[in-house]
Amino acid sequence: MTTEAAPQLELRAVPGLPLVRAGDDLAALLLDGLGRSGIALRAGDVLVVAQKIVSKAEGRLVDLAAVVPSARARELAPLVNKDPRLVELVLGESRRVVRAARDVLIVEHRLGFVMANAGVDQSNVAAPGQGEYALLLPLDPDASARRLRAAIAARAGVAPGIVINDSFGRAWRVGTVGVAIGAAGVPALRDLRGTPDLLGRTLRVTVVGHADEIAAAASLLMGQAAEGCPAVLVRGLTSGPEQPAAVLLRPPAEDLFR
Repeated sequence: MTTEAAPQLELRAVPGLPLVRAGDDLAALLLDGLGRSGIALRAGDVLVVAQKIVSKAEGRLVDLAAVVPSARARELAPLVNKDPRLVELVLGESRRVVRAARDVLIVEHRLGFVMANAGVDQSNVAAPGQGEYALLLPLDPDASARRLRAAIAARAGVAPGIVINDSFGRAWRVGTVGVAIGAAGVPALRDLRGTPDLLGRTLRVTVVGHADEIAAAASLLMGQAAEGCPAVLVRGLTSGPEQPAAVLLRPPAEDLFR
């Protein structure tokens, strides 16, 4: 009698990455970190990278001293209890305001994400006494993932999947989780409709947010505060057709709550 091996998944934080600055070569930094750990990339590997270091490398840091709030930003600021300059950045990154209340500003980002503050963030951006700065999301996270994948492949001879991870809240659940805002070389969705379940029943509606599940798993190592682990290697995933993270966005026509 033979025993089938149980599936396994390996996640390892990429150690020793420095604080990233505008213009830094992320591919080189990631490969250096892997090399220091004696890790050689393999076919099928996926690198999950925090949005924050992608945005920093792409120069998406904004000095609040240079931001002039509009009348709309000044109107919203007391309601949402935020700096009018931050509100201006949020509005500039957004298609529309979905909900504004005390300490809450939910918007539809220009990329289609419905999220708090359009992803504009001040945590782990500048040390006290170094001025007031905020970080915006990458201009095109899927394109960022494709570029990073190509740059790593050119140096390492292996093209890993790339998932760019950001932290999102959920409308009906407490707490933030990692989600994929950019992806390359991985299936962002797994469509299981038409396949049988364990007992042979045909699945009719099951579509899995595969890239989001990868991002959430990596977030367990990345953390949300002072952990300093902005990249995670994931090994052992099943491959599939490549899709960008943009396919994870629900079309407005299918959104029952919009």
